[in-house]
Amino acid sequence: MTDQEGVDWIPPGADISRPSAARIYDYLLGGAHNLAADRDVAQRLEAIQPQVATVARRNRAFLRRVVRFLLDQGIRQFLDLGSGIPTVGNVHEVAQDVDPAAKVVYVDHEPVAVAHSLMLLKGNRHASALEADATDPAAVLASEPVARLLDLGKPVGLLAITLGHYLPPEPDVRGVFAAYRDALAPGSHLALTHLTNDFAVLRDPRVAETMKSTQDHIYPRSRSEVLALFEGFELVEPGLTTSANWRPDRLAAVVDPEEDGLYAGVGVKP
Repeated sequence: MTDQEGVDWIPPGADISRPSAARIYDYLLGGAHNLAADRDVAQRLEAIQPQVATVARRNRAFLRRVVRFLLDQGIRQFLDLGSGIPTVGNVHEVAQDVDPAAKVVYVDHEPVAVAHSLMLLKGNRHASALEADATDPAAVLASEPVARLLDLGKPVGLLAITLGHYLPPEPDVRGVFAAYRDALAPGSHLALTHLTNDFAVLRDPRVAETMKSTQDHIYPRSRSEVLALFEGFELVEPGLTTSANWRPDRLAAVVDPEEDGLYAGVGVKP
């Protein structure tokens, strides 16, 4: 798809002068909602680390497994922070395949991601999308879609899949996650993945350096720093692991953490 052919999915006023993580991720997953500048960055990342697309696909598979797991725990409402551009197997598709009345609110600061989400969700009474900064929990939680679709007095599945590593040290990242935690009912779950330099696959500093040419810089964190984001949650088995090794599908091969690059875990609020 050329950039010109894509103008129908680019909302008026959207800044497309710089690549975005949402569109780069879309490209790595084989999507069509990306621009030449996004593809250029993705291809530069792949030249540095050929496993980048594999890491993205493993992350997406983790999301699908997590949604199914949360449904098994009785969760029927989801708040997806940093949701990106919808692709096959998105949260509402997985959740509503099990329960058509499952509620989902997607949150992203990328206008293209939100516009395409709203287009995809047209006619879906139980799902919506919000253009907002996830680092402002008060604004997100007070928004019209959240107020209309989610009951914060009941357990919520809070999804922060590949969100944390786009958040700089300031404002306090732990404080952001704590604010969401404090607003959620007991029985709510937090699921997240987070880039790390602890493993070889993404240890090359050129990966973070390349992302500096985009709207979204990355801030990989260590195991202890990622664990701190679960403060106030009790990790479920197998604890904090990697995206490919968190409750893999039956017959899935164990993946060497050095080949993954993303910490992954799920915690429940007591």
